Amino acid sequence: MLFRRWAARAARGFAVASCALAVLVPSLAEAGPVVDHVRASGKIRLAYRESAVPFSYLDAQGRPVGYALDLCLKVAEAGRRQLGLDRLEPEFVPVTPASRIRAIVEGRAELECGSTTNNAERRKTVAFTVPHYITGARYAVRPDSGIDDLPQFEGRKLVSTRGTTPLKAVDQANRERLLRITLLEAPDHAQAIEMVERGEADGFVMDDVLLYGLIANRPDPAKLKVVGKFLTIEPLAIMLSKDDPGFKRIVDDEMRRLIRSGEIEALYERWFLRPIPPNDVSLNLPMSYLLKDFWKYPTDQVPF
Repeated sequence: MLFRRWAARAARGFAVASCALAVLVPSLAEAGPVVDHVRASGKIRLAYRESAVPFSYLDAQGRPVGYALDLCLKVAEAGRRQLGLDRLEPEFVPVTPASRIRAIVEGRAELECGSTTNNAERRKTVAFTVPHYITGARYAVRPDSGIDDLPQFEGRKLVSTRGTTPLKAVDQANRERLLRITLLEAPDHAQAIEMVERGEADGFVMDDVLLYGLIANRPDPAKLKVVGKFLTIEPLAIMLSKDDPGFKRIVDDEMRRLIRSGEIEALYERWFLRPIPPNDVSLNLPMSYLLKDFWKYPTDQVPF
């Protein structure tokens, strides 16, 4: 309901904002440090994750692939055209949940192509474009655990990935509800899911789409399942610098074009409804009504 009310408000102001944009937007000649670096180097650095399936991860050959990376490559091509460059070479930069924001702030990457939540705290230091997915935090558990939602973790061990919003959310819920959960931190999603498999943790709290992706690519997917109500609502978006409005306009315009043309739906189908590497397993995750509603009036503004 929150997203539906927000979408209605956005619709009322969308036409006015769109008309004003053509008048207010300065030329790309006034672009900032990101565009200057891209022009000078002929490269665009794309930060990727190693286990954020299906958004950004390594395939069997160790190559970065994924839904968010495909979107970043589309954005890079749009940037090449807008800046009048003959070629723009993508350069892939590995990041973790703990290092991804620093990579953008410190200028080590132009775009972060993963599963990062656009929220108010992060917007203090970085910018985001239009969300490419809307998810929520749930729990991966062993089928024999007897756990079906957060209260059943009382007195047990729950792991999440360092530097993520689900970790902060479950820590707050644990303190507010006096659940006495022992919270564990893993450096990445792959190690967190392995801790549940080995019995070192009773569950892994993370965006449910990432849990489904991780489980689908485990040697024995039947050893894990996803349970629980949404602990959070997470609008995931490509992250970029706050310091170059000209570059952000290129990114935002291309994301809106991909949405309105329907091209992004084809990418969604490829990564969420068809078999994906490395094991050629399909996640079978149809597009949610939240995302469909949000894309009716695509914007980088989210109500969190």
